[in-house]
Amino acid sequence: MPRTHLVLIPSYNTGPKLRETVTGALRHWPDVWVVIDGSTDGSDALPAAPGLRLLRRARNGGKGAAVLEGLRAARAEGFTHVLVMDADGQHPEAEIPGFMAESALHPEAMILGLPRFDASAPRIRVLGRRLSNVLARWETGAEIGDALFGFRVYPLTPLLTVMEASRHMRGYDFDTEALVRLCWQGVPVRNRAAPVRYFRPEEGGVSHFRYGRDNLRLAAMHLRLLRALLLRPCRH
Repeated sequence: MPRTHLVLIPSYNTGPKLRETVTGALRHWPDVWVVIDGSTDGSDALPAAPGLRLLRRARNGGKGAAVLEGLRAARAEGFTHVLVMDADGQHPEAEIPGFMAESALHPEAMILGLPRFDASAPRIRVLGRRLSNVLARWETGAEIGDALFGFRVYPLTPLLTVMEASRHMRGYDFDTEALVRLCWQGVPVRNRAAPVRYFRPEEGGVSHFRYGRDNLRLAAMHLRLLRALLLRPCRH
């Protein structure tokens, strides 16, 4: 494959899992960039490695804000696609080559991870995302397997365009709203299964998701998208 595809990992206070994730990603892909989103826990002290680049943000701005900074830098370096994955070890590094290969075959499309949950998945998370999936399918009319799973390959230019056109998509709303707005722009969807694992705190697992606060933000996001959908001009 040409060097057009990049692994992009936003990270905020992820602890030792960040190094494990980066090491695993580098085993499977030659270009891995990490956006350190104002981390204060020392997890950004990563050893230099071929293909690894660190981008540092002075303040924590959220997942989407970190992705946006990475996209701008990646565009300047000539990359055309990014595989965004979480830094906390939940996403499967071994699946990177398969996702990238499918993206190379379908460069116009988003390659969306379809999570295969194991016993480690909190039941409330599994059940809660079903509503978001139903809403995203209704908002787009697309065959979206999962609206929240953050292991995805995006065409860089369309994603950067929709993000720069909005002040939203800077936090946990990034994954779903970017997906919906890209569908509205005509970017096709392809689903590809991938395992996901949730780590307990004693295993080094770190989560900054707060059920009450962030679920309210996701609900507000869907209300915003539904309003935008109703205001969109009809296409015949």
